[in-house]
Amino acid sequence: MNSILALISNQMSAITILPEIIVALMGMILLIAGAVCGARVTRQVGMLAILGMAVAGFVMLCPQRMHFLPMGGQMASFGFRYMFVDDAFARFVKAILLIGSSLSIMLSWYYVEQEESLERPEYPVLILFATLGMMLMVSASDLMSVYVGLELQSLSLYVLAAYRRDDLKSSEAGLKYFVLGALSSGLILYGISLIYGYAGTTNFIALNFGVHHMEHPPIGLIIGVVFVCAAMAFKVGAVPFHMWTPDVYEGAPTPVTAFFATTAGVAALAMFMRMLMEPFSGLAEQWQQIIIFVAVASMLLGSFAGLAQSNIKRLMAYSSIANMGFILVGLAVRSADGIQALLIYLAIYFINTLGVFGVILCLRRNGKMVEKISDLSGLGKTNPLLALTMVLFMFSLTGVPPLAGFFGKYFVFLAAVKAHMVPIAIIGMLTSVVSAYYYLRVIKVMYFDETQQPIDDLPDYGVKIVIGIAAVYVLVFTIYPTPVIDAAAVAMHSLLGG
Repeated sequence: MNSILALISNQMSAITILPEIIVALMGMILLIAGAVCGARVTRQVGMLAILGMAVAGFVMLCPQRMHFLPMGGQMASFGFRYMFVDDAFARFVKAILLIGSSLSIMLSWYYVEQEESLERPEYPVLILFATLGMMLMVSASDLMSVYVGLELQSLSLYVLAAYRRDDLKSSEAGLKYFVLGALSSGLILYGISLIYGYAGTTNFIALNFGVHHMEHPPIGLIIGVVFVCAAMAFKVGAVPFHMWTPDVYEGAPTPVTAFFATTAGVAALAMFMRMLMEPFSGLAEQWQQIIIFVAVASMLLGSFAGLAQSNIKRLMAYSSIANMGFILVGLAVRSADGIQALLIYLAIYFINTLGVFGVILCLRRNGKMVEKISDLSGLGKTNPLLALTMVLFMFSLTGVPPLAGFFGKYFVFLAAVKAHMVPIAIIGMLTSVVSAYYYLRVIKVMYFDETQQPIDDLPDYGVKIVIGIAAVYVLVFTIYPTPVIDAAAVAMHSLLGG
């Protein structure tokens, strides 16, 4: 009887993480295939990696798979002795991760082919393994499985940041990210050890039950949560743990920067949400103060520091810091409206930012990448369609109604007002106005500055497809946002146990 129950448990565990199994198998197969076929197969390996992620996404959302899960997949299902969970929240975020990773690989094809030293099949495989780590993070239901997923993601990202080995800036970016990433890993491990020491468990369900039944939570447990919050603030690039962001964004290869700014940030935020809202919801009064400080500081620094930037990748780094501040407002609210607003913001922000980096990848003169904002001068005349898409993305990031970015900020600030956190909403709106300056400056350079030399024509279809998908998404969301809003509501209820 025990052996039968164990067999059923193992089968349920396999079904719970079946999408992750598919991504892992595809990564291992492509790693061997790349080693056998040689260097000039990066695009082909990338296509197969995208295919593998598409299959994983289909399996994840497949109705037939849902029938094997409790209540047809509507309730959370657990695997591996409650270390991993499959629920609507995880599926919503994983869909963003798989789409973002696939588009990031498409962005990289032309770039790695032009930079001959980068054309190696390991590139899409590293993205695949990083995505696997992110998916495990999002589905983690135990602090131990959180750390396993986090390190799998981080090890891949360390290599990607320094992927351009013959470039000093890229090597510096990889080293900085590695050193500071190791520091954040130490912080989260120390926090986990304190939590385990004072709570006696690392499981989210047991922690939630235990914390809610503590009349006076021990100070050691609270300090452990503080350490975990500090480590996660580093992973999302929020103030005061943002110091790696501008240098890594500027030094890393541009497609890698796009991956950092979108998919990696979404995964870290999703894990941050689950950790605070599930096991530590009983300590909300303690961690809420930290999140409010981090959100306000990120909005202020990201908005004001971005004004002085001349490199567009560093500009996007400070834009990312500011946007993390806006997103964390939804978490600080601690309400259903706040969590739903946060998820809507993520669904808009990641595709919008991918579109911006697609345009940045088009900026080539004489076959070489250019990254200064002034290099966009005259783009409105020399390449009107590309300039128009950049205007669309910049206006959306600014929050100009009725574009998609406006809805993200609107729902976040509305949730803050409903929770009687009006000062934070006011700070958010004022910093949005400040950050609008550097977004609008890009548009001004494109249309009102005289060009010195037009950019090269971009023959690659991969970048064009990504820019087109991002532009269409922003416009369609403007007209018909209901599907994303409804999916975010289902994910929110799943996370909050509603």
